[in-house]
Amino acid sequence: MSSFESYFYKNIREKIRFYRVKNGLTQEKLSEILDMNPKYIGHIERCERVISTKSLIKLIEFFELQPEEFFNFEEKYKFY
Repeated sequence: MSSFESYFYKNIREKIRFYRVKNGLTQEKLSEILDMNPKYIGHIERCERVISTKSLIKLIEFFELQPEEFFNFEEKYKFY
């Protein structure tokens, strides 16, 4: 995985966890609501799996976020 991919998926993981916890949901409950494998969210939050675009869209729609809100990462990527 490239440096940018690592940065990107780390920030995706943090955003998912942030909004999940903010909404008082467990990983299992969020997976159930979104009709995903019960362990899927945990795998994504631990960066053990790469989230699919379809799943990412489902999450953003579920949390009713604008794309720029979700993809506004706190940490900026440092290009070499």
